[in-house]
Amino acid sequence: MLKDITIGQYYPTNSIIHKLDPRVKIIFTFVFMVSLFIVNTFSAYIFVVGMLAAVIVLSKVPFSYILRGVKAIIYLLLFTFVLNVLFTNGGKIYFEYGIIKITQDGLNLGFFMLIRLLLLIIGASMLTLVTTPIQLTDALENMLSPFKKMGLPSHELAMMMTIALRFIPTLLDETDKIMKAQMARGADFESKNIINRAKSMIPLLVPLFISAFRRADELAMAMESRCYHGGEGRTRLKQIKYVQRDYIALAILFFYLIISVLIRNYKIL
Repeated sequence: MLKDITIGQYYPTNSIIHKLDPRVKIIFTFVFMVSLFIVNTFSAYIFVVGMLAAVIVLSKVPFSYILRGVKAIIYLLLFTFVLNVLFTNGGKIYFEYGIIKITQDGLNLGFFMLIRLLLLIIGASMLTLVTTPIQLTDALENMLSPFKKMGLPSHELAMMMTIALRFIPTLLDETDKIMKAQMARGADFESKNIINRAKSMIPLLVPLFISAFRRADELAMAMESRCYHGGEGRTRLKQIKYVQRDYIALAILFFYLIISVLIRNYKIL
């Protein structure tokens, strides 16, 4: 289950999406997330899904690999759906038993939230799947650089965010190793009893925290030994700059946002 989490991982392949400027990919991810809350009809979501599907096809990332990330949070999606269905009233009543009531508005809101979360997670995963940590760092620092005059440490913030993303797969792998080691010693992580399951997580968290702090200390020592003192005066091996395909992608993104707004305001779909 832990290895099914794909966010923070990079999938190397030679595609037009991988070659795009990382700033364009960050902007696209942000606009895509905003558009999920702009559209408000099921037919409009078909347009949003079509846009995301086109990006996935062009990225050459296997759809089965992307679905692994969804599999890891399937219970969260189902919980969100059930919660919205049971606690939203309005419209036609389909089922009623005591305090439990399933209505038309509840089902509609439940499906909306399910689709939004699903697309949100896939869209966020795509950013890290098609962008290396180094590219993310450079892009974030470049986009935050105008705020340097206000005293914002753009380089440090970009570095922290990228390191956090980079260490997600590492910590998941470490968790998997600790779980297997403790299961070999009799630990039960698959018990149906929630209380027993929670108790078994305590001896897992302690070594995991120790391992995380140890890795953080090793990383700090490695950076200091290489004379790292922040972003002041540093140069990059590869300079990021916009080329023709980036401008085309931004133009497509602009039209996508305009159509999303028109769909909401004028009920085109």
